[in-house]
Amino acid sequence: MRTVVNFNAKWAFTKQNDSVPAVLPMNWNWVNLPHCWNAIDGQDGDNDYYRGTCWYAKSFNKADLPAADRYYLELQGANSSADVYLNGKKLAHHDGGYSTWRVDMTDALEGVNLLAVAVDNAANDTVYPQMADFTFYGGIYRDVNIICVSESHFDLDYYGGPGMMITPEVDGKDAKVTVETFVTNAKAGQKLRYAIYDADENELQSIVSNETKVCFTIENVHLWNGRKDPYLYCCEVELLDGNEVIDNVCSRFGCRTFQIDPERGFILNGEEYPLRGVSRHQDRWGKGNALSHEDHIEDMDLICEVGCTTIRLAHYQHDQFFYDLCDERGLVIWAEIPYISKHMPSGRENTISQMKELITQNYNHPSIVVWGLSNEISIGGSDEDLLENHRILNDLCHEMDKTRLTTIAAVSMCKMDDPYLQIPDVVSYNHYFGWYGGETSMNGPWFDKFHETHPNIPIGCSEYGCEALNWHTSDPRQGDYTEEYQAYYHEELIKQLFPRKFMWATHVWNMFDFGADARNEGGENGQNHKGLVTFDRKYKKDSFYAYKAWLSDEPFVHLCGKRYVDRVEDVTRVTVYSNQPEVELFANGVSLGKKTAADHFFYFDVPNTGKTTLTAVAGELKDESVIHKVAEPNPAYRLVEKGAILNWFDIEAPEGYFSLNDKMGDVIATVQGKMLFMGLMGKMMGGNKGKDGEAPKMEAMGFEINADMMSMMNGFTVLRLFTLMGGMMDVKFTKEQLLEINAKLNKIKKPAK
Repeated sequence: MRTVVNFNAKWAFTKQNDSVPAVLPMNWNWVNLPHCWNAIDGQDGDNDYYRGTCWYAKSFNKADLPAADRYYLELQGANSSADVYLNGKKLAHHDGGYSTWRVDMTDALEGVNLLAVAVDNAANDTVYPQMADFTFYGGIYRDVNIICVSESHFDLDYYGGPGMMITPEVDGKDAKVTVETFVTNAKAGQKLRYAIYDADENELQSIVSNETKVCFTIENVHLWNGRKDPYLYCCEVELLDGNEVIDNVCSRFGCRTFQIDPERGFILNGEEYPLRGVSRHQDRWGKGNALSHEDHIEDMDLICEVGCTTIRLAHYQHDQFFYDLCDERGLVIWAEIPYISKHMPSGRENTISQMKELITQNYNHPSIVVWGLSNEISIGGSDEDLLENHRILNDLCHEMDKTRLTTIAAVSMCKMDDPYLQIPDVVSYNHYFGWYGGETSMNGPWFDKFHETHPNIPIGCSEYGCEALNWHTSDPRQGDYTEEYQAYYHEELIKQLFPRKFMWATHVWNMFDFGADARNEGGENGQNHKGLVTFDRKYKKDSFYAYKAWLSDEPFVHLCGKRYVDRVEDVTRVTVYSNQPEVELFANGVSLGKKTAADHFFYFDVPNTGKTTLTAVAGELKDESVIHKVAEPNPAYRLVEKGAILNWFDIEAPEGYFSLNDKMGDVIATVQGKMLFMGLMGKMMGGNKGKDGEAPKMEAMGFEINADMMSMMNGFTVLRLFTLMGGMMDVKFTKEQLLEINAKLNKIKKPAK
């Protein structure tokens, strides 16, 4: 029988090694797996985290393992490339840091063994991802096991798969379930026993056969019905040699139908089922990618609390434990490979192998409905090699899985007529109008235009969001990183996206703040702060409750602004979120009235004198907060960027004249403003004259800045744009230079409104 031995305990680890160890190095550090070597330096900013080769080593006796014919080492996640050595002999190499892979160690085993794994997360041009807005944490960050099996066993070699495929097909009230198994070294006379169990582990049917593919019919099938009723069956298959069970595999599965309609959106089991949810990265503060099962469960609990029906598991394959949770909780899943941001012609084979692993390992999960081909890969334009890569992946998905659809996450700058959009079955876009330029009001109309232009292509929103830290204001503005602007932004996006039922799915970017070591913004470097929940999962931002008000059936009332206590205005706006029909607000016990709100967002104007205890009441539900009248703004609420050379409040901004705090689009709409910035951009480009008399090309992070990108940039304040563009174009401004630019802007009069 198969035995799985966990192999996580006591590994020797080092960054300082350049050869395969001959003996267990006692001077290395001792670690237990899961382990991540960038848990600290991958989250502190400046893009200086260690990327290179690190070594893990472990000694063991073969006699301590269960008796077996074959021994496989199973690594469930080692980022991003790895080599396995046993007793000095190289056994395997693997490229791709987010999937399970296995190594047959049998023939190299000795009585006493030294296992060494070299893991490398250094930059290269063949393994994805290489450019993206998240930290590529190094380490063996998921479980490692030794799988002990008989000579004849269910396959362990093919792309890390489970050795069985379960394909349910619902037909009326019944379901036809096809089970296919893959046996290595099968011998004459061996048979297979297949059994189907219900959710209570009652055996429903069984078949003994020498065929590796059989079909069951489940009458009056209990459907897997999303969050409403995520019912799971189980299939177990035993490999029999005579009467002896020599190997077995089992997998849960669900029976459901779905379709994605360009007018009606997502349809589950024949009924419209709006997919409204979040994207999720798998990392944690102080842990990197080395998460425990308890961490995964906490993430799932929070996602369910907000009321999501879907998760986009970005931007890579996630832990099997989390896919299992998605099946159990009824979340509809978008699963994808890390083919992201910048197409690498030399990386095609890696996209193919990672897609084969993703589908092979996750085929049986009923929660998954789409395979994601890529994310923002056309940001630099769609050339023929990129398009061919996508056609190959799209065909591969359909060949390996006839039951699911394919999708992409296109970036805003991708034109609606780009041939890239014609390849997958459905499309989604990443839009940040209202944060990275543009206005919040642009989002809904953009999707209306796409729907009008392509009425037969289902369209969704795969990313939208804005950053918020513990900064506060009563006058929220784009780019201020306040919790109040994030709340306003998501209120607007909810009202624009959710009623458009033709949108097949919407995914907030992101459920949780996450590590992005290249970021130095917002006042806390090394993170992307677009999460509805903080990186440590300890604080739910106000925007979390905006979604809960729309999506959750759990009755609640939430007073916003609990961290925004000190306020200067005589009358201050207070927002309450609730999924109840009516809310009453009390100030020091005195009612300020009752309000109803069809959009679940309740606004009250509150007199601000002394200390005021606020109480929001909705039926039997209550929530409290405190505000306090102050004469001057609390400086602790104001963003002060770490290492920033200039903050917005240090800028001279005379009435009626431009400053660095004005939007670029407004400035260059004037003749003087346009002339000023044409000269500045020329200097930033270092005298690039273009080719053959053409206009010089502006580039950022290796991409040409085209008209669409410039249109988005016009929505940034000049200061924010120069800060971000300076980093992308590797041009640094001094405080004196920025103040000099501001002085010139102060001389340009704003047009009369």
